[in-house]
Amino acid sequence: MSSATASMPPPPMKQSNGTMAEPDVSIKRKASVLPLEVGTRVMCRWRDGKYHPVKVIERRKLSPSAFSDYEYYVHYTEFNRRLDEWVKLEQLELDSVETVVDEKVEDKVTGLKMTRHQKRKIDETHVEGHEELDAASLREHEEFTKVKNIATIELGRYEIETWYFSPFPPEYNDCPKLYFCEFCLNFMKRKEQLQRHMKKCDLKHPPGDEIYRCGTLSMFEVDGKKNKVYGQNLCYLAKLFLDHKTLYYDVDLFLFYILCECDDRGCHMVGYFSKEKHSEESYNLACILTLPPYQRKGYGKFLIAFSYELSKKEGKVGTPERPLSDLGQLSYRGYWIRVLLDILKKHKGNISIKELSDMTAIKAEDILGTLQGLDLIQYRKGQHVICADPKVLDRHLKAAGPGGLDVDASKLIWTPYREQG
Repeated sequence: MSSATASMPPPPMKQSNGTMAEPDVSIKRKASVLPLEVGTRVMCRWRDGKYHPVKVIERRKLSPSAFSDYEYYVHYTEFNRRLDEWVKLEQLELDSVETVVDEKVEDKVTGLKMTRHQKRKIDETHVEGHEELDAASLREHEEFTKVKNIATIELGRYEIETWYFSPFPPEYNDCPKLYFCEFCLNFMKRKEQLQRHMKKCDLKHPPGDEIYRCGTLSMFEVDGKKNKVYGQNLCYLAKLFLDHKTLYYDVDLFLFYILCECDDRGCHMVGYFSKEKHSEESYNLACILTLPPYQRKGYGKFLIAFSYELSKKEGKVGTPERPLSDLGQLSYRGYWIRVLLDILKKHKGNISIKELSDMTAIKAEDILGTLQGLDLIQYRKGQHVICADPKVLDRHLKAAGPGGLDVDASKLIWTPYREQG
């Protein structure tokens, strides 16, 4: 018998009523679960070629005919929400389908029907990231932002996949890709529009004052009140890559610090941070972002270090606005560990939290939390004592990873906002 014959499926079996029985009952089973309901859990083939567990967040019909003409917006439960995406039916392993129908509960605030899981998730989100929103607004926000509206953007020489929803004006909702001018950050629906714009745009750097130049790196300060459209466009762009930040429509109250790589074509934005002009909570940074093509190059740590150099110039201590994103939390913790432990290694004799704060412009609470997290603080006779064993410090410094790019404070030419004008 040839191998081809051996691999053929068995013929259909005749039933007692004379009809032919279908040997592959899985075909019927697959048809019975389609189209998949929102909330379904199933295995999905990801870009690594392997199958991963996902939850169906949303679905949409591609044509009015068959079940297979749906595509599904899924969340990979092992990964961050930034990897959520639309997938085709052929990427899903239908034999792995789990349908979990949660008991519906009615929310007393809005009257919305939702599952207990949804309500719990919303409550958790409220704790995590959107303290400024009440329960009803938070549920509306959760529903409104669950699906990415822009899939990719073009910025300069990069095409970048987005991570999160951003509330662009309604006329851009049906636009999977947006084209940004990398200098003024105006955005357009079509490549031809961008090409026409670039012929007219006379900017070759962010609209603001250059306050730092070292080698090919440059930092520009942009006043949101003087450059309102730029500030708003920057917020739209940043929201595509930031999960836990409310979009700032009132950019007048903020200063934006834009980090650029410079060449003979101009100054190209790699990342930025924003800062309130007047903060009663000692916030020296509101939002921070390194654009995806420039990540893992030390720019995030550079931006953090730069925010503290500004605080030193102001004669103040600073701290980032909460909540921090997951990447922001990691970056700050690494920065605080390196700065504080470098000082402890070099310092002879005792040093207090207050002295560390004065030297670094890092808020005392952040210093205390960082050192406690490393078990370098002991409480003796009513006060905190820093225990700085050199071998322990070296171990923690190694674990914190590389320090990123240094800020040369001598190259910073800047006047604090309160003293400007």
